Amino acid sequence: MFEPLREIVNLLRKYGYEFRDTELLQLNELPDAWQKIKRQAAVTKQVIAPIQSYQVDQIEKRILLCNNMANTYRKKFMQKKFFNVPCPNCYELIDETDLEIVELEQRQQTLTESSVLFELQGPDPAKIELCRNDLKLSKIMWDFAISIESTINDWKKTPWKKIDIEGMDQECKKFGRELRGLDPSMRTWEPFIFMEASLKNLMTSLRAVTELQNPAIRDRHWVELMQTTQVKFSMDDSTTLKYLIDLNLHEYEEEVKNIVDKSVKEMNMEKQLRDIAAAWAVMEFGIEIHERTGIKLLKASEEMIETLEDHQAQIQNMISSKYVTFFLHEVSTWQQKLSNADQIIGSWFEVQRKWQYLESIFIGSEDIRSQLPDDSKRFDFIDKEFRALLAQMNSDRNVVRSTNRSGSKLNEHLETLLKMLLLCEKALNDYLETKRLCYPRFYFVSSADLLDILSNGNSPAMVSRHLTKLYDSVGKLNLIAGTRQAGGMVAKELEEYVPFLQNCDCSGKVEVWLNRVTDKMRETLRDQLRRSLTQYDHKPRHVWIFEWPAQPALVGTQIMWTAETNDAFAKVQLRYENALKDYNRKQVNQLNNLIILLLGDLTAAERQKVMTVCTIDVHSRDVVGSIIAKKIEVQTAFQWQSQLRHRWDSKIDDCFANICDAQFRYDYEYLGNTPRLVITPLTDRCYITLTQSLHLVMGGAPAGPAGTGKTETTKDLGRALGMMVYVFNCSEQMDYQSIGNIHKGLAQTGAWGCFDEFNRISVEVLSVVAVQVKCMQDAIKAKKTTFSFLGEYIALRATVGVFITMNPGYAGRAELPENLKALYRPCAMVVPDFALISEIMLVAEGFQEARLLARKFITLYTLCKELLSKQDHYDWGLRAIKSVLVVAGALRRHLPETILSYCYCFAYNRDSEQLNIT
Repeated sequence: MFEPLREIVNLLRKYGYEFRDTELLQLNELPDAWQKIKRQAAVTKQVIAPIQSYQVDQIEKRILLCNNMANTYRKKFMQKKFFNVPCPNCYELIDETDLEIVELEQRQQTLTESSVLFELQGPDPAKIELCRNDLKLSKIMWDFAISIESTINDWKKTPWKKIDIEGMDQECKKFGRELRGLDPSMRTWEPFIFMEASLKNLMTSLRAVTELQNPAIRDRHWVELMQTTQVKFSMDDSTTLKYLIDLNLHEYEEEVKNIVDKSVKEMNMEKQLRDIAAAWAVMEFGIEIHERTGIKLLKASEEMIETLEDHQAQIQNMISSKYVTFFLHEVSTWQQKLSNADQIIGSWFEVQRKWQYLESIFIGSEDIRSQLPDDSKRFDFIDKEFRALLAQMNSDRNVVRSTNRSGSKLNEHLETLLKMLLLCEKALNDYLETKRLCYPRFYFVSSADLLDILSNGNSPAMVSRHLTKLYDSVGKLNLIAGTRQAGGMVAKELEEYVPFLQNCDCSGKVEVWLNRVTDKMRETLRDQLRRSLTQYDHKPRHVWIFEWPAQPALVGTQIMWTAETNDAFAKVQLRYENALKDYNRKQVNQLNNLIILLLGDLTAAERQKVMTVCTIDVHSRDVVGSIIAKKIEVQTAFQWQSQLRHRWDSKIDDCFANICDAQFRYDYEYLGNTPRLVITPLTDRCYITLTQSLHLVMGGAPAGPAGTGKTETTKDLGRALGMMVYVFNCSEQMDYQSIGNIHKGLAQTGAWGCFDEFNRISVEVLSVVAVQVKCMQDAIKAKKTTFSFLGEYIALRATVGVFITMNPGYAGRAELPENLKALYRPCAMVVPDFALISEIMLVAEGFQEARLLARKFITLYTLCKELLSKQDHYDWGLRAIKSVLVVAGALRRHLPETILSYCYCFAYNRDSEQLNIT
């Protein structure tokens, strides 16, 4: 133990350090002294061992006692009142507890020092340290709790209408974040749980208060809220947030939300009812003056009808709402009022409409009153009652008040009047049907027009207004002043006048004298045609045509063309080989003479007549040219027989038209001075198909894309045969009865009917139509003059023709039933020959070099169509071509010395600006 010390001393002495003798002596004596002390310590230990053992035992007992006291205090500490809520004196309790913990900490400190002396394990400080830490946390927690409580108490003093809900909500969220930032060990303590729940409940209550601040809340909703929370309070300006928080609204959040939702819905309902009441308080029927009687009739504006429908829908929605309870009586009242108004408005205007329709007939027409005396008396009663009701309604035109008078049975009264009006209307329709049977063309005018005709039957001048609906081109009659005699007829276009063969008596029943007009029309045209033919060879043709009306002149030209061509064929058979060529040269000369006339000064009527003859002459010339080119020498050849050939039969003294093996008697419908369709090979083929279908007692069915001339070709064939052609635009609304009436009229007049876009009619109707057409065709085949149609016997003229046109492949078009297809002969219409049409129109406009100009024009037009853009304002169709040609003809006549092609270019440029570019 002391050897290292000696080595150090020796080392120091070696390096010259001198030690004192006393120091060296002490070094030598040190081991012995150490041994002596060790022996003395052992002896002393043995002496004090009993005393030390006693002290250690005592200290251990005190440590054990201290640990027990710490455990006991910990349990007592956790039961302190400041761990519970409420705790009004929490800070005093915390101070007392702090003193207790300090005392325990001092005791532990003393025992710890003693245990260190005797090398013992000291007392466990964990319990006391935990209590000290919890006490600190309790102090922090109560500081925070009191801060929150003071803030909330300040808020509770705020009047409820001035509460800053948003600011409070933000502050509560801030408190919540700070609360969650406290020590996690506090989260199981009751004060912490209480604070967290209080903040949550406060935020919930604030949300409920926000809801309750809604302006829709009424006193009845506060009463409902009191019943829900079972707390009574009064709501006024002095009410503070405290009253509302005391309601524990957080426990009734869903109930509060339901009450507020209910109040909002009720407020909307209240506003709607207020708006409805305001609207109908000023809503009145309009008035219109009845033209004939001058009385004030009611008028319902579109705005009124729309408002009524809208408000009825709103009322119905209210009735089905679960929030209607408070307004149930008011809503039910309005529902009844508006329902009555709607019902009466519908009945009233139905009665008023029928009264307006029938009043001028039963009151203003003596003819109708004499023919229908019982129904006239019935209508007199209706008129009296309706005028009384009208006076009552006019006394107060407010819609709701006038239709909801107490004790009034207005709706029942209107229903009675409507039933009586229907009886009058049925009697009138039956009466009109008798008139239509007497004069079948009445089937093609509306009932209103027919009634106007019948009511003015004694005034031929008034009836003349409707002649354009009954005849193709008769515009009016030339009445002899002071009499009811008509001296002739005037065309509706260009006002061509044709005198009757003898004056026509227009007195008596209108259907009778209109039949006389029809007979006179046919007699006159037949006589004009016969006399024109006798004068044909006495003058040059270009002079002859101005001496006769347009229709006899045109038909006479066609008859003479047929006769002269047949004569040429006869000469060819007699070995005069150039007969056809000579006749063709004659045609060219005649055509040139007409073209020269066109370049001169002519009236509009004369120009139209010459242009129409030129249009037909070009076709006649081309037909003869084609016969010569194909070296046809006999008139029985198909190329000649397939043409529509007019002839005058001197034995029967009448005009006929032949095509193939079909023959038709000319019908002499007055066609006026109207243009004719350009005839092309496509037109010829269509003529053959349609005439053969008539010859075989079938209908014709031209089909093809729009703009190919289906309807116009049918109408032009009718004009060629002197037929009246009625065109009907078909739609989905047409039923079998309306089409049956059309067929009934066609069968009795012998006219042609062209049903445009026939396949737009529904298939169900078409199946019935097939039966109607079949019935008519069977009667024609049986050569009957009367037949049963739609349950009654009617007259039949065998000249009747029924044609249909269809645009295949379009939306909304039905496929024809097979039984209907079998009754019509189809004819496919394709794109027309623009070049040929242009050439013929140019000739009719006065151009002699028509073929060359037409070729140039169509080439230019085709290039424009192919190269220019496909925009809608570029139109390269047949209508645009016609417009250019008409303008070119006008320029040609106004600038006769100008080079023809220049006229053409000017026309093209001018028309492009005015017609093509829109």
